[in-house]
Amino acid sequence: MTSSNESTVDIAHVYRGTFVHSTDHTAVEILEDRLLGVDTEGKIAFIGSGQEVYSLSQKWRFEALAVTQLGQYEFFMPGMVDTHIHASQYSYAGTALDLPLLQWLNTYTFPVEACYKDLGFARNVYTHVVKRTLRNGTTTACYFATIHTDASLLLGQIANDFGQRALVGKVCMDTNNFVPHYRETPEESHDETNRFISELLEKKYPLVRPVVTPRFAPSCSAALLGHLGEIAQNNHLHIQSHISETKEEVKLVKELFPDYDSYTDVYHKHNLLTDKTVMAHGCHLTDEELKLFREKGASIAHCPNSNISLCSGMLDARRVLNHKVKLGLGTDVAGGYSPSMLDAVRRTLDTSKVLTIQDPQYQTLTFEEVFRLATLGGSQALSLDEHTGNFKVGKDFDALRVNTAIEGGPIDLINHGEGPKVGTRDDRNIAEVYVAGKRVVPFVERP
Repeated sequence: MTSSNESTVDIAHVYRGTFVHSTDHTAVEILEDRLLGVDTEGKIAFIGSGQEVYSLSQKWRFEALAVTQLGQYEFFMPGMVDTHIHASQYSYAGTALDLPLLQWLNTYTFPVEACYKDLGFARNVYTHVVKRTLRNGTTTACYFATIHTDASLLLGQIANDFGQRALVGKVCMDTNNFVPHYRETPEESHDETNRFISELLEKKYPLVRPVVTPRFAPSCSAALLGHLGEIAQNNHLHIQSHISETKEEVKLVKELFPDYDSYTDVYHKHNLLTDKTVMAHGCHLTDEELKLFREKGASIAHCPNSNISLCSGMLDARRVLNHKVKLGLGTDVAGGYSPSMLDAVRRTLDTSKVLTIQDPQYQTLTFEEVFRLATLGGSQALSLDEHTGNFKVGKDFDALRVNTAIEGGPIDLINHGEGPKVGTRDDRNIAEVYVAGKRVVPFVERP
């Protein structure tokens, strides 16, 4: 049994049943008939055998009859971690996928994001995206907002109100020749980023943190990138951006920043490549760039739905893992048409299998490996693995209660004399969602 110091811990909830999670050494570990105790702070206090319920209840001072027993076809898994999602693009998810990236941004994305100066519009969309992602089992999300400080602060408030763990970024961009009213000056971006960070931190939200967010190198001047690197460094903050999503984008960066060795070097030279950095996509990174990612401890958010939907490229996730670069999964709404991390899991497997079709010697990712990327891998990519990602004593209880036999669900359980046979699972199997020990789905009605 593993446990914390029980002498100073009060137990709020105890669950008994099957727990499925990942560790650094095991892609999928199934813990059958376990007792897991959650303390009043929402942290995992102990994990023990279900057969020891009486002795554990004496040791941890909880009522054995008050234990929540999971059903035969239920299990707990860690909450999923979306390492890259544009909350501001949710209003048109599933549409506008007929253009490549750079044209797509100018035609659809920038005009919509400009609307977020309207806080009423922002509140409506942000409320929907937080509720939807939670319902889909995303307990942690790394959000891009827009250049509007007040709307970005509102996104942080909404994530906090609904109990989602979140990194929230006010987008920074001072270069935009196609939609000129949707950009800032370097000074405005610097000042408003500082205001966003200070006001969000002043709120003292327990689960929401600011993340420094240069949109990507083509929309930022060197001066702005330098300002943002200093802000992140001085405040020890997370950083998020995009990198090497398309070949056209890589070529553009070389034209805009000719004195740098690579796209990665642009971020590196401006102090934006750190062990708290997550870069989305990375489809066209070279081996030398991946080595620099590894040296700096930076991460990649693999966004396969978006990569395919916008015909951007296919990330070779096996190659990234072989370079020992931290890797998580992202939905990348709305380049990706689905806000579901289960979709990200499926598209990750699909991409790996397409690479295997192209090269039969390719080592296809296993489902178990991708399960780890969606949970523990995502928490490591966001440098939040001290708090979440798996069921380890001392971590927050971020968990999904999955019921494969839920009424109205997509699975038919058929007993052939060898136990239940289970079909494809989707978001409708998620019966309850917990973040830091608190049940956040089903939603509690709020005024």
